[in-house]
Amino acid sequence: MTAMGLAVHRADARKVKAFIRSHGVLGKTDAIDARQLALYAKERHESLPLWQEPNQNRQQLQSLVLTRQDMVADRVAWNNRLKAPGAEQAQAHMRAILSCLQTRIAAIEAEIAELLKSTPDLERARQVLAAIPGIGPATAATLIALMPELGTLDRRQAAALAGLAPHPRQSGASNGYRRTKGGRPLVKRAVFMAALSASRTNPQLRQTYQRLIAAGKKPIVALTAIMRKLIVIANAKLRDTQLKGNQTV
Repeated sequence: MTAMGLAVHRADARKVKAFIRSHGVLGKTDAIDARQLALYAKERHESLPLWQEPNQNRQQLQSLVLTRQDMVADRVAWNNRLKAPGAEQAQAHMRAILSCLQTRIAAIEAEIAELLKSTPDLERARQVLAAIPGIGPATAATLIALMPELGTLDRRQAAALAGLAPHPRQSGASNGYRRTKGGRPLVKRAVFMAALSASRTNPQLRQTYQRLIAAGKKPIVALTAIMRKLIVIANAKLRDTQLKGNQTV
């Protein structure tokens, strides 16, 4: 909702473009776009998640989380360079860079933890997510920062927003293979790491993973199923917590 009390949805440009093309509209002007956007909203409004004005602390958290992810990616890249053939002459410099990165990553993680702790609604969400076996501090912070809609969606919307909804393919050589695509890649990456842990430490999800492997599923397919279940569980637990909070009020 906006400050004027209007319900707002932030449209996915790719979906809107496909919607417009499905009506045979090839032209593109401001007037055409306005008419088609109005039609899109009229036809789809009941199924579209509403945009919520971002909380300032959540925006700060998002900035910190994204910066941390960049630093972690840099650390991986420099570690790889350190081990590359012919890198001996520059290894001292590389180790200095890695040491600096490690120090800054630790500092930003401490800042993230402090921001969560000092913001009651974000801290409640962190506690809920951290109670799910497999979801560690980094993944919890990433979900809170980059997927604030969690707790307000149904299970299918949550899976789709994270890029984990299965899409069946029944043409050509795919033979009905169901793949995932779209969504938020940074969220998907964080949940992948959580699923690796959950497939070993979460009793329920470990059993699911082992059952899928025993049924002949490839490890990546079984792991994707665990990722989807983690998002669905996280969404449900956050929704239940919000409902209890509203009832208390």
